[in-house]
Amino acid sequence: MNAKRLGNSNLFITPIGFGAWAIGGSGWEFAWGNQDDRDSIAAIREALDAGINWIDTAAVYGLGHSEEVVARALEGVRDRPYVFTKSSMIWNERRQIGHSLKADSIRRECEASLRRLRVDAIDLYQIHWPDPDEDIEEGWATMAKLKEEGKVRNIGVSNFNVAQMKRAQAIAPITSLQPRYSLLHREIEAEILPFAARENIGVIAYSPMASGLLTGAMTPERIAGLPVDDWRRGHSDFQEPRLSRNLNLVRLLRAIGKHYGRSPGEAAVAWVLRDPSVTGAIVGARRPAQVRGVAGAAEFRLGRRELAEIEAFFAHVGAEPSGRTRAAVIANGASHSIKENQHVQAS
Repeated sequence: MNAKRLGNSNLFITPIGFGAWAIGGSGWEFAWGNQDDRDSIAAIREALDAGINWIDTAAVYGLGHSEEVVARALEGVRDRPYVFTKSSMIWNERRQIGHSLKADSIRRECEASLRRLRVDAIDLYQIHWPDPDEDIEEGWATMAKLKEEGKVRNIGVSNFNVAQMKRAQAIAPITSLQPRYSLLHREIEAEILPFAARENIGVIAYSPMASGLLTGAMTPERIAGLPVDDWRRGHSDFQEPRLSRNLNLVRLLRAIGKHYGRSPGEAAVAWVLRDPSVTGAIVGARRPAQVRGVAGAAEFRLGRRELAEIEAFFAHVGAEPSGRTRAAVIANGASHSIKENQHVQAS
């Protein structure tokens, strides 16, 4: 796979990276249901064999378990991928999740992630959420100090809006931003992507397939049968009135992909990667077959006709189920996106 430089770093990353949220397993607030660690390790190895050279995880995924599984998967791997992880989402002895950007908390998190990942330094350390907002400066200053000390090689942010990124940049440069971005969630297009491009901030998009909804594997019946501890059961994208529209979009993506021998998921990821401001997309997988079903997105390019067909679909839909136009949704900005989703998804 061709690689691109990530922001101001010396990291050259492949167009897609392995997302390790779901491999955190069950038993925590934002789980995807039960997960076999052997499948997780096999999926990571499959991704590396396919040429993917970075893994994105977070301390909170499985309350530390995802990082541990990543470490196990990389045992004995000669050409090790870059490993990215995140801080600021913490938990207590009752497994209740909270947020902290206090200096001592971030330092504890960093040390714990280093131990779980079994590395001397983290390739990219990110603030997971800008929460509490009033502590952004303290948190980012601590991240910069961790970089100076060599515990992390690069520092980035996730789910920040433009104003929050400007506050962080006044302290230290931002290597990368990790925002939610997919055909179903385009809030970052109006201000955030242009700002990142101007400031040479790399963008690694999460949920490019809308947490599995755009893979082509989802049906109303499958969604109804999701495990009780799968966080997606309560998300509005997987419920009416949005669900029918979203599955109609999948039909279009399937038709587009079929013409090129690609899956709907590959078409969805290729759409995210079409924007030159996007450095890479995080693609989650729980089994090797899922990696094989989407790895081709790295080299897939949508043509003008396909892009026009996709835009025509949304033009025909006209408005969001809530009644707001797509333009209004975009204009509302990332601050709405953060408030709406901070309590329903961990990435």
